[in-house]
Amino acid sequence: MIGVVIPAHDEEERLDACLASVLRASRHPALGGEPVRVMVVLDDCSDGSARVAWEWGVRILCVEARNVGWARAVGSEWLLSNGARWLAHTDADTQVHPDWLAVQLALRADAVCGVVEVDDWSVHATRVRQRYEAAYVDADGHSHIHGANLGVSAAAYARAGGFPALAAHEDVALVRALERTGADIAWSARCRVRTSSRKDARARGGFGDYLCGLAADPS
Repeated sequence: MIGVVIPAHDEEERLDACLASVLRASRHPALGGEPVRVMVVLDDCSDGSARVAWEWGVRILCVEARNVGWARAVGSEWLLSNGARWLAHTDADTQVHPDWLAVQLALRADAVCGVVEVDDWSVHATRVRQRYEAAYVDADGHSHIHGANLGVSAAAYARAGGFPALAAHEDVALVRALERTGADIAWSARCRVRTSSRKDARARGGFGDYLCGLAADPS
């Protein structure tokens, strides 16, 4: 079984599109009909995120940690305990490409770090996009780590010790732990997602804050 973990804190507006894309990817013919279980970890939600998840028929865990690392970890552990051989991670404000899961498995690595596309630059000044694109390597062999686009085998995840309970950069911490264990990591531009350019970032220090930081940089 393939498991997908999606942490969410008050993501009612964006979760519907995310789940539609993940479930579409779960039906890709290259998966050969292998079951895909989607776990939404609702972290201290006070909006309608739970309703959206129920309407899609996915599994739900509720926590009150306000900690994305903890949310990813508990979702991962549930899926592993129920037979997942592969864990794919994305975010509730992200839409994955139709071949997202198929590409991760086709790369035959212990872990896959994919790339992100920004869904809408109109909320940011032109210089933000220019600075972002000047620094971002959208090609195989990149060095980007995104919790919104990360896959790892069950065995490699266990050897690395799983996600730490960090409020930000939990994805970087896991990948660094994977590297220390000697895991084979594919840094692939074939594995793609589109993520929000939001200014109201849910995780301090995450991707949304990075974009806002580009706007605030006077250089």
